[in-house]
Amino acid sequence: MDGTTRVVILGGGFAGVTAARRLERHFGRRSGVEVTLVDGENFSLFTPLLPEVPSGSLQAKHIVYPLRATLRRTAVRQAEVREIDLDRRVVVAAHCAKCREAPLPYDHLVLAFGGATNFFGLPGLAAHARTMKTLADATALHAQLVDKLEHADLEDDPEARRALLTFVVAGGGFAGVETAAQVNDFVRSAGRYYPRVGPGEVRVVLVHSGPRVLPEVGEKLSAYALRQLGRRGVEVRLGTRVTGCAADRVGLSTGEELACHTLVWAAGVAPHPLIAALDLPKGAGGRVAVDATLRSVGRPEVWALGDCATVPDLARGGVCPPTAQHALRQGKVVADNVAAVLAGKEPVPFKYKPLGLMAGLGRRSAVAEVMGLRFSGFLAWWLWRTVYLMKLPGLERKVRVALDWTLDLFFPRDIVYLRPLHTTGGAAAAPVDAPDPHPAAAVPR
Repeated sequence: MDGTTRVVILGGGFAGVTAARRLERHFGRRSGVEVTLVDGENFSLFTPLLPEVPSGSLQAKHIVYPLRATLRRTAVRQAEVREIDLDRRVVVAAHCAKCREAPLPYDHLVLAFGGATNFFGLPGLAAHARTMKTLADATALHAQLVDKLEHADLEDDPEARRALLTFVVAGGGFAGVETAAQVNDFVRSAGRYYPRVGPGEVRVVLVHSGPRVLPEVGEKLSAYALRQLGRRGVEVRLGTRVTGCAADRVGLSTGEELACHTLVWAAGVAPHPLIAALDLPKGAGGRVAVDATLRSVGRPEVWALGDCATVPDLARGGVCPPTAQHALRQGKVVADNVAAVLAGKEPVPFKYKPLGLMAGLGRRSAVAEVMGLRFSGFLAWWLWRTVYLMKLPGLERKVRVALDWTLDLFFPRDIVYLRPLHTTGGAAAAPVDAPDPHPAAAVPR
């Protein structure tokens, strides 16, 4: 060995990027400590603003920032992790399926993969449901919404047109409510460009298994959110689960089948698949079990945080929720603790009490709980946008998002649909959800 201490961070989300930036502050350009961040993308996504991309309120590239420009003293590797050998302390990664695999030895490993979508084994969801985890998901959903409006404008059969104009969102948490609100705003406002699409034909359905939407906030704000969604035409089904789907219908636990071509799944999060393969103690939901310092139990050189770790909540008891504000603070603590261990000091425990929670409801309305105070309506919406604009990394991105929001106040949202092309030949590809050549069986009830 050359005497260099190698810290490898897996994941370029809030937790991973924050940890890398903090380690840069600790070690600067000092030789002897090498920090490497590995992620499948070369950018980091500001996920709280992701639901505004399908509605056209924000341009997709304005809510991402390049990792190489953000991390000047970290070795950034855009690659997919293939294997983690805990005994040899080596991560094996490759840029793509055709590229050779490259081993990355480490002395300290930080697991910050984030979460993956959990379909709970429900039939048809993996094949037909859309998710809202990545930038590609959001841009594809925008294309799907426009594509369905275009199809509906050409359809003569009222029932077929109704199915094309029915949009189902599963999940009544932050992601589901914000996505449903934005989808509803977009398809109803864009309808004026489609003369054969009647306002009464558009149907947006939010399906939630719990007794109230946004269970993370207080009951009054949850009730306000429910009323606002209802007033704007969103049909909310509480105490109801999706039981399966096909290309043209969604099954519900009530026994009903909704004729629909668009299901957005925002109801389940699971750890990254690689986490399951690691020989590490696991906690709730299959996440890596860590102590209060974010160190893996039994593997002192492995640290885990964010969505892939079960982090004890010393402030409120239980386990820390997988939110962005927790991930940001955990990233700082992990970096500080790695630096402390390298300096021969004891790591410190992670303890954080959330400052508040916010959720956008579309049309200049939101709900917010900040430091014990509750807000709703326009004031909460203004606060929601102000806080996220301040937290968005980089002045350039702040300016671009502020301009997008300003233009959105005066101009209609974009309904351009860029039809996807085949990678060879240049011919137009099939529609967004082309008929399955092997039709699915009936949706289980």
